[in-house]
Amino acid sequence: MPGPRPLDAAICAVGAAAPALRVDVSDVQAGWGKRGGRGQIGVCGADEDATTLAWLAATRALDAGGMGPDAVDGLWWGCTRPPFAEGPSWTHLAAALRLDSGCDGALLSGSTHAGIEALLAAADAVASGRVHTAVVVASDALLPALGSGHETSCGAGAAAVVVRREGPATLTAAASSWRPTLDRYRGDGEQVTREAYDPRLFREQVFLPLCTEVAGALTGDDPASERWALPDPDGRLGGALARRLHVGEVVSGPVRSELGDTGAAALLLGLGGAMDERGRLSGLAYGGGRATAIGIEVNEPVPGAERVAADVVEGVVASYTAALRARGQLRPQGEAVEMAVPPGSAMFVRGNTEVLGLLGARCRTCDTVNTPPSIHPSCIACGGSDFEDVPLPRGGSVQTFVVNQTMPAPFVAPLPLVVVDLDDGSRLMTQAVGDGADLEIGARVDLVLRRFTIERGVPIYGYKAVVVFPSVEVREHEERPADITKVSLGGGGSW
Repeated sequence: MPGPRPLDAAICAVGAAAPALRVDVSDVQAGWGKRGGRGQIGVCGADEDATTLAWLAATRALDAGGMGPDAVDGLWWGCTRPPFAEGPSWTHLAAALRLDSGCDGALLSGSTHAGIEALLAAADAVASGRVHTAVVVASDALLPALGSGHETSCGAGAAAVVVRREGPATLTAAASSWRPTLDRYRGDGEQVTREAYDPRLFREQVFLPLCTEVAGALTGDDPASERWALPDPDGRLGGALARRLHVGEVVSGPVRSELGDTGAAALLLGLGGAMDERGRLSGLAYGGGRATAIGIEVNEPVPGAERVAADVVEGVVASYTAALRARGQLRPQGEAVEMAVPPGSAMFVRGNTEVLGLLGARCRTCDTVNTPPSIHPSCIACGGSDFEDVPLPRGGSVQTFVVNQTMPAPFVAPLPLVVVDLDDGSRLMTQAVGDGADLEIGARVDLVLRRFTIERGVPIYGYKAVVVFPSVEVREHEERPADITKVSLGGGGSW
């Protein structure tokens, strides 16, 4: 195979995101009457998916680098299975990150090799001068076939890096090779990903030889001198590859143990925390019959790398049954309530930008911020009609809340609704993450992107409030209103 090609770009910041749930592999095995099983996998909560994880990882990377969305002129996203099989996956993520409408970039998908494809595409764009600052995000939340071997290894997660010409970690070279081989795949019209037909054949004739070939092309005859992030699709192949290569240290092991196989995100997640230490670093990605190895020289600790480990372990243990419900593979029977407005209607076409970007309308006459803008043709304070769109802060405090204990399908009770006083003085009503048990008046909350529902095959996104810490102010003389549904919402409306 050809030798490695040089790269001319650098990583300036990194961020990571993990799903809400953790499921013990032994619990999955027990659900099918089997014994054994070690470790755990990460599973998205019912309101999470590859888009919400990608948003959180990219937001953390930009925050770590001290950059705002105005600094970004390119977005490359690698995702095996984006939420829209065909549709506006990339533009939804770009809008949620508040990127400029002229932003460059692409969505790479179709296999777990998509993450490294996004990184290399962004590096080339930066090296050519077409883009100055690129955000590269890789995320996945695959749906495994029930009862399959893939089900005990299939995880979820996301990682993002900011790429520029110069930075603390230099991308040095990459080597790739491929074979037209059917491994894991999902056919047209199918919902779940199938595992390899013959795992032993795949291991001995495809995975190990191909990965060994590209690793050798990148590093020469001494891969043991490198710290490596390695793919591990089933919990055993990564170890076999490490032994084959005689690598010195597998830095991706802790993330694999926490989240399982994160697909297209595995490479960047595995490398992310290791970029906190100076020295040479290598990574290898595999998917769809393609393997690519990449070299990195960490000259200084990369901002954000120090918190990757902590962000990855955010999650709560859930049962196998709860995971099936969260993935939508176990559904209640009966009638479900559809939205009155189709997702492709004028309301969504006109309102998607403000909802995904979390925008308000500031009255130029009196400075009052109206939320949401599309339902306020006149200012709620002065009646004026001259507005400018402004980004709303993603933090505030709870003004009041209610927890609905009965909800029609597809919504699940308890469902908390919360009124948030944002840091700029504006106010909005939205859902809260969880069952509402941690909500209290005055509690500090952040607004995070979540999937509210799937309507007619279309994921509907918005922002939910998540409690950061309880109220620090003791309101001994303040009474909650007897009927919180009567509290003014500053003109009404919900995200």
